[in-house]
Amino acid sequence: MTEQRRVAFWRDGSAVAVPADQPVVTAFDQGLARGDGVFESVAVVAGSTPHLDAHLARLTRSAALLDIPSPGDGTWRALIGAVLADWPSAVEGVCRLFLTRGPGEGSPPTALALLAAVPEETLRQRTDGISVVSLGLGVPADFRAGAPWLLGGAKTLSYAVNMAAQRHAHALGADDVVLTSLEGQLLEGPTSTVVWAAGGTLHTPPVETGILAGTTQARLFARAGADGWPTAVTPGTVEDLHAADAVWLLSGVRGAATVHTLDGVRRGDAGLSERVRELLAR
Repeated sequence: MTEQRRVAFWRDGSAVAVPADQPVVTAFDQGLARGDGVFESVAVVAGSTPHLDAHLARLTRSAALLDIPSPGDGTWRALIGAVLADWPSAVEGVCRLFLTRGPGEGSPPTALALLAAVPEETLRQRTDGISVVSLGLGVPADFRAGAPWLLGGAKTLSYAVNMAAQRHAHALGADDVVLTSLEGQLLEGPTSTVVWAAGGTLHTPPVETGILAGTTQARLFARAGADGWPTAVTPGTVEDLHAADAVWLLSGVRGAATVHTLDGVRRGDAGLSERVRELLAR
């Protein structure tokens, strides 16, 4: 059976594929020591990356927010090509692109591509839906827009809080989280964008709250609008989610995961999840 973990790194102007268990990052790398870096998770379907352009654009924006020189799209495409070589087309994968500040002191940034099969649990949540709890992030909704040092809108490697939120949800018996601001406004999931359907319209929170601009949400809204389904950027609350016709957490690899339980309360989707999945599959 073909090994379903791949690694490639950028060295001396070339993408170099190495065994998955071979060390490629120095212990002095600032991404390891301080979480000083950015990343993207790109879906691999039938051996290709159909939504790569949007992820590369966001990766470039994230790097700029951290003042890390971008190696350019050509570097990332070469790295992806290196890990995708001989990847079985029947295996759905997730390719993670990492860019760190490197060791510092004039050294170039570190660029890596890691490829693995999509976990079974992710596939289950895509099919069966998820239970979600709401948790407070502890910042005002309008604060990060005027505080660039908080890196609002950047997909950084500093995911300790995000993972802690998910572990807390798991301890409560839930699958995932919807984060809220200090005033109770909807923000995002630890690894996803919140979307809800209400009044015949698809809604998502404004990125001015410092949340990450969702590539899957943008694709859904573009296709929904073309299909005659109105969309809106809307400040919302958990109460709005409870009152909604349907709620989803959207991400690049999991897709649209239907929220079937919110803070312990069961809810339906008014038959809208099938339409959302169909739009995303176009």
